[in-house]
Amino acid sequence: MRITRSTKLAAGLAATLAIFTATLPSTAASTDPVAVAAQPAGSSNVRIEGSRIILGDAPATIGSTELRQRSGLAELTPVRFPAATSAVVVGYSSGTPDGSSAEVDVRAWVKDRWSEWTSAKAGTPTALSGASDQVQLRIIVIAPPTGANPWVGDLTVQPTDKAAPSRMTVQAAPLQSRVFATREGLVGGTTANGHVIIGRDHFVALPSRRGLAGNGSGTYSVKVCTASRCAFEPVWDVGPWNTKDDYWNPSATREMWKDLPQGRPEAQAAYQNGYNGGKDQFGRTVANPAGIDLADGVFWDALGMSDNGFVDVTYLWTGDGGRGTVVITSGYLNVRNSPNSSGAVVGMAGKSAQVTVECQTTGSSVTGSQGTSNVWLRVHSGMYSPRHTSQLGRSEPAERPGHHNPVPDATPRRAERARR
Repeated sequence: MRITRSTKLAAGLAATLAIFTATLPSTAASTDPVAVAAQPAGSSNVRIEGSRIILGDAPATIGSTELRQRSGLAELTPVRFPAATSAVVVGYSSGTPDGSSAEVDVRAWVKDRWSEWTSAKAGTPTALSGASDQVQLRIIVIAPPTGANPWVGDLTVQPTDKAAPSRMTVQAAPLQSRVFATREGLVGGTTANGHVIIGRDHFVALPSRRGLAGNGSGTYSVKVCTASRCAFEPVWDVGPWNTKDDYWNPSATREMWKDLPQGRPEAQAAYQNGYNGGKDQFGRTVANPAGIDLADGVFWDALGMSDNGFVDVTYLWTGDGGRGTVVITSGYLNVRNSPNSSGAVVGMAGKSAQVTVECQTTGSSVTGSQGTSNVWLRVHSGMYSPRHTSQLGRSEPAERPGHHNPVPDATPRRAERARR
């Protein structure tokens, strides 16, 4: 395993994108749209027919929102422009029969990282969060349990200077808010990004697709802390309750509920203050103030929680700062209370998650698959993870993923919802 520094990741990703990008034939001010091939760089439950991306045939599942539906997702190959642009026009056609839906989102490579996903209306300029010469499109198709197969096709993208500047920006420090956390459970189910949930899994769900990472990616990660423990986890599901409540964004840029203050989930306002008649966006009575769902390994093992409760969440992609990425084949990385392999475990970091890197120090020597090193990273006050330097100069912790003593599974999540 290893933790790689974000600057090195940016360089590596840039090299990868150079292989898989299309290049516009003229300047960023070109009015000529460029066709985007229906060849996903990452996908879940979609099929390709000509220029169309169509919902696949996987059965309906119940994710963090507890809505039974069929869904598909496709992240398309990024597009590179010869010059930076502050906005794009995305063109596409779509079909949404029988109560289904199809959405096209766009994001940009800004400040050596991907911005949040923003919904793009066909033929309408969409402002980017900053000037960029690389953008990526994502397709989301959703349908009822039986029947319809929505699709998106004929995708194009072009730079434009006809859009007002975006108000979505990366802050100096990522937003932190105190929200109510619930346990997701649902082992064997499928998340919004196509991940099949395993026992003692490590990921979280947030109630907006704007911060949904691709399956196996930690592009959008959070730090979740109790009074004594912290977990660093990727965002792999959407929920609880809502799907368009990016409450971590400023009120003016929230997708819905723009009259709520930044950092306050709609479900919390509905439950505590009767906001929106006490209902979520689907008209359901909100039974708890949840703003984040935690996979079982995060809930029980990383944070040591025994019941739902309030936690402090930092939305790492919303601000600048030192970052590393956990690179392990499976499991999780232990976080200790001292730069020593015998230090007490005070948290964990899931596969692919981003972690904050405050500084480095020396401690006990740790040997693993990447070699031996006595260099440790401080990832939070009083919390450390080991690293070792590879031939590329990346930060690589050598400690193997931790193990836990099995705990009997609690009641299924749907039965549990009533007491939350």
